[in-house]
Amino acid sequence: MKKELLIVDGYNIIGAWPHLVKLKNQDKMEDARDSLLHELSNYQKYTGIKIRVVFDAQFVPGIQQSYEKYQLTVVFTKEGETADSYIERVVGIENTIVTQVTVATSDLAEQWIVFQKGALRKSANELFSDVKRIKKAIEADTKEYRLQSYRRNSPWSHHQMDRLEKLRDDLTKY
Repeated sequence: MKKELLIVDGYNIIGAWPHLVKLKNQDKMEDARDSLLHELSNYQKYTGIKIRVVFDAQFVPGIQQSYEKYQLTVVFTKEGETADSYIERVVGIENTIVTQVTVATSDLAEQWIVFQKGALRKSANELFSDVKRIKKAIEADTKEYRLQSYRRNSPWSHHQMDRLEKLRDDLTKY
């Protein structure tokens, strides 16, 4: 099975997700970036897909760097290099026989270029839907875990609980 890598065009996604657009319009770009990274981190941890988020030097000039945050790889391109050109270069290197690269962006020209290089493409809206779906799955799993924990601390044994459930079901039949 191929290893999966999702490369996210950070500012493109910030410009497409409603709650991030709101932060951007309030001149809270750092908060928008941090919120995006936090949501993608949860998505990565739940799905197991490795994620690299790329921001170009458009809003933070002169800080070319790559670092880990929330267990994500975050890349700020060098000044003058766009996120698109960085993504195109990396797709050519990373998309191999053992790694399937997917690029998340709503830039149609970028989608076609990465698709020609063998990568898959995902729009900002598709990624937003996936993140919302995973968020609901995490909430459901958390609720189930809490219920299991509650049952574990119950004074009733599993055998007693099964008998009580059977009695309840028998009583509700009539």
